[in-house]
Amino acid sequence: FPEKPVTLVVPFAPGGAIDVLARLLGDQASRALGQPVVIENRGGAAGLIGAASVARGDPDGYTLLLASAAQVTIAPWINRSLTFDPPKDLVPVAHLVDTPMVLVVSAGSHYDTVGDFVAAARAHRGGLNYASTGVGTISNLVMESLKLAADIDVVHVPYRGAAPALNDLQSGQVQAMFTSTASAATLVNAQKIRALAVTTRARSALLPDVMTMAEAGWPAAEVTVWMGIMAPVGMPPTVLRKLERVFVEASLAMEAREKLVKLGADPVGEGARQFADLIEKDLQLWQRVALASGVKVE
Repeated sequence: FPEKPVTLVVPFAPGGAIDVLARLLGDQASRALGQPVVIENRGGAAGLIGAASVARGDPDGYTLLLASAAQVTIAPWINRSLTFDPPKDLVPVAHLVDTPMVLVVSAGSHYDTVGDFVAAARAHRGGLNYASTGVGTISNLVMESLKLAADIDVVHVPYRGAAPALNDLQSGQVQAMFTSTASAATLVNAQKIRALAVTTRARSALLPDVMTMAEAGWPAAEVTVWMGIMAPVGMPPTVLRKLERVFVEASLAMEAREKLVKLGADPVGEGARQFADLIEKDLQLWQRVALASGVKVE
């Protein structure tokens, strides 16, 4: 193995940051495998169409999924029409990168810290609002996790994408938002919005001066927004171990690091066992958040 090209399914349309990330890591992995890693885009239903197609595939190692929490650990709790069981039908291979979310406010906001925002939300329950990129998206659910951790009530205003949400954030029509570091970095550096904290355990390489939630005093609001390789359950152990090694090395390759960071992806390079532990913890987190928030999507 492998004796022919390996297909890496990206469950989103071509051209976006996730697609670029997949092609970058696929090129790295191809060199070690001695066979091409072919990127196949299967978008739709927030990534669930592509994920389901892999889950139903042959567990021979030739069809893999570039997975994220949205398909694997969040969808089981909020999606009413799942046609497969992500954590049971897919096996973890390698945790590649984390893609930190960052809590941002407008440059003219009175909130300089997470504590300022939480205090205002507690003082005016239901009086503040926050933007997201849509109901059930990661930007929606990360804020719901902060609401749960801090016991605050902030009104959700969903948008169709980060750009219109960030525009309204800058003008003060919404008070806060969780967005990716990639979408926030240019605006933060131009001092059009203010970054309060990133969600991940470590600081973001793209916004190294922005503290983590734990550093800001809110460790309970820490969220790992991960991406990794998963495959149909039942793959031979020898094949899994080879793919694990190849993709871990690909994510940690020096020649890929700078490009990954520009995409808002912090290289992690953890193996299958650590990835499985992360998924188990993530399932518990998003179950709590889904139950508390009542977020559901069709």
